[in-house]
Amino acid sequence: MAQKSIGGGMKLAGKIKARRNELGLTIEEAAHKAGVGIKTWCRYEAGESIRQDKSRGVCRALNWKLLPIENGESDLLKVENYRTHEAWSSYLEEEFGETAAASFAVGSDILLDYIKEDLEALSSRPKGTHIGEIGASWLASILPPQFLTEYTYEFLYLMKTRLIHLRILAGAGRKMRARNTLEEILYLLIVDESEFLIESDSTLRTEKDWKEWVFDLLEDEDVITYLYSNDYLSQDHEYHFSHWLDEICYADEDI
Repeated sequence: MAQKSIGGGMKLAGKIKARRNELGLTIEEAAHKAGVGIKTWCRYEAGESIRQDKSRGVCRALNWKLLPIENGESDLLKVENYRTHEAWSSYLEEEFGETAAASFAVGSDILLDYIKEDLEALSSRPKGTHIGEIGASWLASILPPQFLTEYTYEFLYLMKTRLIHLRILAGAGRKMRARNTLEEILYLLIVDESEFLIESDSTLRTEKDWKEWVFDLLEDEDVITYLYSNDYLSQDHEYHFSHWLDEICYADEDI
């Protein structure tokens, strides 16, 4: 699915620049926080359009919940536009509602783009380089921090293939489950990265618990409890990086 863009213009550009100056950020610092290149940020401040999947990074860099788009919101941010998306899951829609299906489609688009960007950056670095060494990596800020040095080109390539597999299952209407910890992490990141676009749709903004579908699917919140806390995980812990591909057994069925 082609990435859509949010219309730019000098009014939005002026607000972006003014907000950056208000926060005391240089262009380099703002670009790094947003996970984009310096030239890309300069184009935003020159009035060019912002790719939809990059808009959340801009908002995070500037501490905005939503971009201050003219008339309050953009038709491009409507969940209904994703019903024909290749990763729209009829299973998620039936089990958890259209917001779940939309958040998977939107979030997996954004996450896949982040992975591809880091793969491209790592491809020109020595073998064994991890994403903490490449500068503006959005993944470095959202993957479990204890294992940062493990996120090499090989791991990100594996991550990409697993994400693509989940998107294929979704598009085929198959039952969605996490087969291992890596896929649990993927589901969690997909939901988190979809938040900006989901909450920008006025028809869904009142759904306070729209994120809960992912924990219903995973059946618990252990992935957050163990991987996004301040605890240190030893190698024998089930959520240690060395066990991320171990198969999860479900009592009712396997997929």
